[in-house]
Amino acid sequence: MSETFEDDVLNELGDDRLQEIAGLLGTDPAGARAVVGGSVAELSGELRRAAAEPASADEVRAAVEEVTSAEPPLQGVAGFGGLAAGGLMAGVLGRLARPAANAIAKKTGIPAAGITRAVDILVPVVLAAMTKRATAKRTGGTAADGLGDLLGGPRK
Repeated sequence: MSETFEDDVLNELGDDRLQEIAGLLGTDPAGARAVVGGSVAELSGELRRAAAEPASADEVRAAVEEVTSAEPPLQGVAGFGGLAAGGLMAGVLGRLARPAANAIAKKTGIPAAGITRAVDILVPVVLAAMTKRATAKRTGGTAADGLGDLLGGPRK
């Protein structure tokens, strides 16, 4: 497991898909890497905010439990299967994708349409990275203990 969740997502994304995102954004791989890092941080923040909101806390808790359960149904979701195989967390991340994309577009000045498409590519990759983190915890002899274990320490 990498040091940060953003590193895990970048590793899961791979160079080909990073290049695809660079093409969507009209930038080079370094620019795409920066946007991916910011997008992952923004999605993580949106997920933490949703977990703290009474209206969505139960759904986020159930989604985290699904990801961290002994036999999550989420393996391989970053492939062509897309979000359909991703369960509750895919739905939660899908709903948070637009607000995250809008925030990144405002911060970077890159048109929202390109950022939205990039974030749409990232959602299943984020989900796969979460699943791998939960699996690594289990194989290490401990269970992932909630959202903090999936995303790492608090982010600004």
